[in-house]
Amino acid sequence: MAAAVVGGLRSRSNSSRPPPLPDFDTFNKSSKVEVREDEEQERKFQEIIDLLLAAGYFRARIKGLSPFDKVVGGMTWCIEDVYKPQRLFRYHAPEKLKDEEVRVQTTLLEYGKKLGSARITESKEGEQSSEAEKNAQKAEEENRIQNLMKSMSITNEQEGKLTASQVGSIVGLQSGEIQQVASEFAEKQAELANEEMGERGLSGIQYHKRTVASLTKQITEKEGKVAEIEAINLNLKNAYQESQTRLRNLQNAHKDMMKEMKHMHSLLETLRSLVATNETLKKQEQEFRNHCKEELARLKAQIEEIKASSDEGSSEDMEYREMVEKQYNADKEKLQKIRMLLARKNREIATLQRKFDEVPSRAELSQYQKRFVELYNQVAAKHKETLQFYTLYNTLEDTRMYIMKEVDLLNSIQENFTEAMASQASKVEFLAQLETIVERILQNKSKVEKKRLEEKKQRDMLNDQLLDLIEKQRLYFKTVKDFKEECRKNEILVAKLKEKNKGR
Repeated sequence: MAAAVVGGLRSRSNSSRPPPLPDFDTFNKSSKVEVREDEEQERKFQEIIDLLLAAGYFRARIKGLSPFDKVVGGMTWCIEDVYKPQRLFRYHAPEKLKDEEVRVQTTLLEYGKKLGSARITESKEGEQSSEAEKNAQKAEEENRIQNLMKSMSITNEQEGKLTASQVGSIVGLQSGEIQQVASEFAEKQAELANEEMGERGLSGIQYHKRTVASLTKQITEKEGKVAEIEAINLNLKNAYQESQTRLRNLQNAHKDMMKEMKHMHSLLETLRSLVATNETLKKQEQEFRNHCKEELARLKAQIEEIKASSDEGSSEDMEYREMVEKQYNADKEKLQKIRMLLARKNREIATLQRKFDEVPSRAELSQYQKRFVELYNQVAAKHKETLQFYTLYNTLEDTRMYIMKEVDLLNSIQENFTEAMASQASKVEFLAQLETIVERILQNKSKVEKKRLEEKKQRDMLNDQLLDLIEKQRLYFKTVKDFKEECRKNEILVAKLKEKNKGR
C-alpha cells in the first residue's frame, strides 16, 4: 500500500494541490511490494548459512525465521561461543573495596587485564603537572596493583588445595595406578634407604628389603582375594536377581493358573448340569421308545392272533380290526406331534438361553456407562480446545488487520506530509482529510465497542444459564441418590415381608 501511495504522489508532482489521502476503508486490501532478487546476495547468504550450520548453529534451518534473524542470531551465537572469559584470580574480600574505580580495576585483574588509572581533570593546573608527579602517581598505581595481586594470589592458592574427600575419591577411582606407583615408590624408598644406611651395614638393608617384599606380597594376595570375593559376590547377586525374576514369573503364572482353574471349575459345573439334563432326556426318550415298541409288538401280536383265529372274519371282527388300526394311527400321529412339540420347546429354550446371554449384567452396564462418560468428556474437552484455538486465531487475525491498517495510514501520512505543507490550501485539505479519517476510525471503534458489549451480555446470559444447569444437575444427582436409597429400603422391606409370609 505504501508503494502505491508513493507512485500516486510521483504522478502528480507537477500539480500544486497535494493528492488526496487514501480512504481508511481501503487499507485492508493488501498490496504486493516489488522485491529485487540479487543472485550475489543470495549466494552470500547461503554461504553464511552453511558456515553457521557447520559451526553448530542449527537454528538456521528453521524455515519460519527471516534471513535477518538467521544471520544476526548466528553472529550473536558465534560471539557468545568464542568469547568465554575465564576468571584467573579471585579477591576474597570484595566488600572492603569502597572506591568504584578500585572495584573496576580489581575485576579486570581477576580476569587477567591491567588497566592504569587515567584521570581527567578540568583544571589547567592538572594539565600542566610535572613529570615527577606523573612518575609518582604511576609508582603508586603499580604498588596498589601489586598489593591487589598479592591478595588474589593468596586466595588462588587456598582455592587450589584438595580436600580429604577429593583425595579419597581419586584413590577409589584409580586404585590400580596407585598400586603401581606404590610399588615404584617402595623400590625408590629402598634405594634411598640403601644409600642412607651405607654406613650402618648390609644387614639393615636386607632386613628392610625383606620387609618391603613381604608386605608387597601380602598386599598382592589380599588384593587377589578381594577381587575373587567381589567376583563371587557379583555372581551371587546376579544369581539372586535371576532367582527373584524367576520367582516373580512363577508367582504370576501361578496366579494366572489359579484364575484359569476357577474359570474351568465353573465351566465344569455348568457342563455337568447340562450333561445330567441331557442324560435324563435321553433316558426318558429311550423309555418312551421301549414303551412304544412294546405296545407295537403287543398290537401286532393281537392282530396276528385275530388273523389266525378267524380266517373268515365277521363284520364285528372287521370293525374291531379297523378300530385297532385307527387307534394305532392316532397313537402314531400323537407320538409324532409330541416329538415335534418337544423339538419346538427345545428350540425355544435355546433361543431364550441366547437372549439371556445377550442381556448385559448390571456390572457391564455400569462399565459401559463409565466408558461412554469418559468418551464424552474427551470429545467435549477436544471440542472446547478447538473452539479456543479458533477464537485465538480470529482475535490475532483482527489484531493483525488493524495493525496493518494503522501502519499503512501512518506511511501514507508521512509520505504526503511534506508536499501537503508546501501551501496553505494543501495544508487545509490535508487536515480536512485527517479529520475525516479520524471520524471514520472513531465510528469503527464505536461499532467494535458495541459488538464487544453485545458479546459480553451474551456471555453473562450463558453464564447464568450454566449456573442454572449446574444447579439442576446437582438436584438431579441428589434425587437419584435418594431414589437409590429408597429402592434399597424397599428391597429390604420386601425381603422381610417374604420371610414373614414364609413363617406363617
